Amino acid sequence: MPLPAHIEISNRRICEALSPFAIYPSDDQIARIREYTLLLLKWNRSVGLTSITDPAEIVGRHFGESMYASTLLPVENCRLVDIGTGAGFPGLALKIASPSIKVILIESNKKKCAFLSETVRSLGFKDVEIRPERFENIRPETVSANFITSRAVGEFKQLLRWSTNALAPRGHLMIWVGSEDSTRIAMTSGWNWQPAVRIPDSQRRFILIGRPIDDLPVQE
Repeated sequence: MPLPAHIEISNRRICEALSPFAIYPSDDQIARIREYTLLLLKWNRSVGLTSITDPAEIVGRHFGESMYASTLLPVENCRLVDIGTGAGFPGLALKIASPSIKVILIESNKKKCAFLSETVRSLGFKDVEIRPERFENIRPETVSANFITSRAVGEFKQLLRWSTNALAPRGHLMIWVGSEDSTRIAMTSGWNWQPAVRIPDSQRRFILIGRPIDDLPVQE
């Protein structure tokens, strides 16, 4: 799956794409983002991982929007579970931002899991586990996550029910949503929600952060 020779992205363009998100990467992080982006474009030709094909836009839309979460809550030295991770966002992008975190990537699409495995191997990630299954089929009490993240789950009631039992004490759920969904989910009983944070360079996408209220179940 060779890439056209002209596809490349400079250090400057990577930094410029991340600057709206208050992300200022080190040289090592820049190198990993570049390699990840090129792998994504290479695999995208056969697997269909993203509709975005401009390297700088990939850095901003996928890496920037994912890493932005690390500016909202400290994620260092945590156990993070990424639901429906797809091409590894936000899970692996947050791993680049905070290498100390332990990440579990949950993705039911086997071809996407093959891409994730190649990315983990090529970039030399440690403490990353890939689970090729649906999150509903995983017993939540076995997870004990400090953070659960998701950019791609459409059925939020199911995710909230699962997360209630999958989060460690004082753990947080972080979800990337549109404005209507953020309003609807923030009204869910059984959860404490922080005010939704608009993602930089976007008018209609937000990050919503919440945690379960002790002893109160999520209603159907």
